[in-house]
Amino acid sequence: MARIVIHEDKAPFKLEIGGETKKICMCGLSKNKPFCDGSHNQCTDEEEGKVYDYFNGERLEIEREERDEEE
Repeated sequence: MARIVIHEDKAPFKLEIGGETKKICMCGLSKNKPFCDGSHNQCTDEEEGKVYDYFNGERLEIEREERDEEE
């Protein structure tokens, strides 16, 4: 079964481990997950309330389907 996961964060989570700082991807675009590779720079100007898909470096806006909260 395939799933679509929505990531709303636009920056990595900084984690301190043994005096080292690791950045964990929170935008979902990194090709080096779970670590950040700087791909979040593509999503910094996204508009609030809109949904986007990224494919081959291109950003596409997706129509958001409203769902009942009972589902």
